[in-house]
Amino acid sequence: MISQGDEAEILARVRGGESAAYGELVLRHAPVAKRTAVFLGAGADADDVVQEAFVKAYRALGGFREGSAFRPWLLRIVANETRNVVRSRSRRSRREELAAPLDVVLDPAEQAVTLERRQELLTAVRALPDNMRQVVTCRYLLDLDEQETAVVLGWPRGTVKSRLHRALGRLRTSLPDKEVQR
Repeated sequence: MISQGDEAEILARVRGGESAAYGELVLRHAPVAKRTAVFLGAGADADDVVQEAFVKAYRALGGFREGSAFRPWLLRIVANETRNVVRSRSRRSRREELAAPLDVVLDPAEQAVTLERRQELLTAVRALPDNMRQVVTCRYLLDLDEQETAVVLGWPRGTVKSRLHRALGRLRTSLPDKEVQR
């Protein structure tokens, strides 16, 4: 992972007119941006969402607060773009929305979990209401901390905590014979 100091140096180069430096940020953050888009519902449109988010982020760099972390800021743009895509998708089926191949979006550490169990868990997460699904996705599938999750979703930190608590309670109920992190 890129340090915040390295990010600040790269961002300074981009702001100084070195557009190729932005490519370094894209390469480092594209995988998590794609996972974010997929897990928040972009499905097959995840690549388009990520591309649009990086373009918007580049155009909005002037408004990026110096000293802030780039990743949560970018992921908030990805989350907003994903919401736009999902909202505009009126005729597609739910199945098509979630049609991203699991092997592409999961980290190698997840390979230890059986496919069946992973499917059960993802199905249970997808069945959650949107606000609960989003917070579980950010905290556990994307491994963001509470503050990063709050930035990405545009919610106060307390809202992240309360919705996460309710979401985990629902998952415990829907997966009673499975372990759900407390």
